[in-house]
Amino acid sequence: MKPTVGRIVHYVSYGTPGGEYSSQCRAAIVAGVPEGALPAADTEHAQEWESDAIVLDLAVLNPGGMFFNRCPQSEPIHRGGTWHWPEREGI
Repeated sequence: MKPTVGRIVHYVSYGTPGGEYSSQCRAAIVAGVPEGALPAADTEHAQEWESDAIVLDLAVLNPGGMFFNRCPQSEPIHRGGTWHWPEREGI
């Protein structure tokens, strides 16, 4: 699938270090597909992400409000601070 502006994806929250809040999937709307963002160019975390991870600008919907973030894709592991395609259930 190709990400485009307006598509719905899942953002994975980090959770809290003390475990008060766990890492969870949140609904997110693709707000932008940055030019040259394929693959991820985050040198700090480059070895943590898949080499073909797609970076997106997201509007993340949380129960307490919205926030905006640029983050890489992480399909198989769903790490905090990443996005992935929603799982298909019952289709």
